[in-house]
Amino acid sequence: MTPRGEREVRTFFEAAGAPREIHRFGESTHNSELAARSLGVEVGQIAKTILFLADGSPVIVVISGDRRVDPKKVRELGHGRKVRLAGPEDVAAHTGFSVGAVSPVALPEGIPVYLDRSLRRFEFIYPAAGETNNMFRTTPAELLSLSGGTERDLARSGG
Repeated sequence: MTPRGEREVRTFFEAAGAPREIHRFGESTHNSELAARSLGVEVGQIAKTILFLADGSPVIVVISGDRRVDPKKVRELGHGRKVRLAGPEDVAAHTGFSVGAVSPVALPEGIPVYLDRSLRRFEFIYPAAGETNNMFRTTPAELLSLSGGTERDLARSGG
């Protein structure tokens, strides 16, 4: 897979007619806590984009930074019987992005995207924009539209 990064995310926004400011930071924002600290927002406002493999096929889940994905709920989506969290090599091979930089937009075609309902708790959320030190601001409804995703409850019970 050809490596993807901020350039592809910017191109996506231009093509969608949805220009976006991409916030870049001097330090890594590759995890929710670092990203929230850099932005001065709640950890839950960081929209983590996580790749799962369902019988080897990629499935993307976007979830609030303060929640964890329930793999059983991902399996119930019906993409495969065996569901596992993708490793760094899988992430690069299926998305073109590196771990901590996966954007929920500008993904290769054909990867199903699911947004967890936990994102709806916030007016604004901040997904990665293709690098481990950048993010963009959006709303849950707008991200649902831009990503072509489907909204589901995919968080583990109790947070």
